[in-house]
Amino acid sequence: MYVSFFKRIIDFVGALLLLLLIWPLLLIVVVLLFIEQGAMPVFIQERAGYRNRVFRIYKLKTMTDERDAQGALLPDDVRLTKLGKLVRSTSLDELPQLFNILRGEMSFIGPRPFLAEYLTVYSEQEKHRHDVRPGITGLAQVNGRNTLTWKQKFQLDLEYVRTVSLLTDIKIALKTIVKILDRKTVNQTGNATMEKYNGNN
Repeated sequence: MYVSFFKRIIDFVGALLLLLLIWPLLLIVVVLLFIEQGAMPVFIQERAGYRNRVFRIYKLKTMTDERDAQGALLPDDVRLTKLGKLVRSTSLDELPQLFNILRGEMSFIGPRPFLAEYLTVYSEQEKHRHDVRPGITGLAQVNGRNTLTWKQKFQLDLEYVRTVSLLTDIKIALKTIVKILDRKTVNQTGNATMEKYNGNN
């Protein structure tokens, strides 16, 4: 009953209330990022969601699009701006995903939505991470986030799918607050983002 009914109600009401409360902060962050980057700092990308449906996720851009002489993007740590580092470390870049929650594409708690292209390389077992709505935070995020290997992330995602409950979500939400304040596991070593998944790594 919780997963099929109450979880969605909690998500919708919670996202709506949060947006009403934090929209001034969100606006200020967007304006500051715009000034720093010289472009609209909204990142839109296709991700795989509930029941393998592809949707567009919204995030704040924390990196520029600077490229080298050959046209290739510069390393993540070079493109990550000063304000971007702060926004990323405090998870403020995730705030636009509240709109994804209102649209029914995401939940507050659940496996993080990965790139849509990964759908072609998932094993049959790994695909079960899409049996629930993806979340802004989840079991993997409070147990290492980008310091985890892909295998460890999948194990935690599947564990969440098997054990999802109101109590589980409350525990993850509380641990997320602690992790945000801790700000130590946002980036993978040497990168601002996790390396891409190829089905083997």
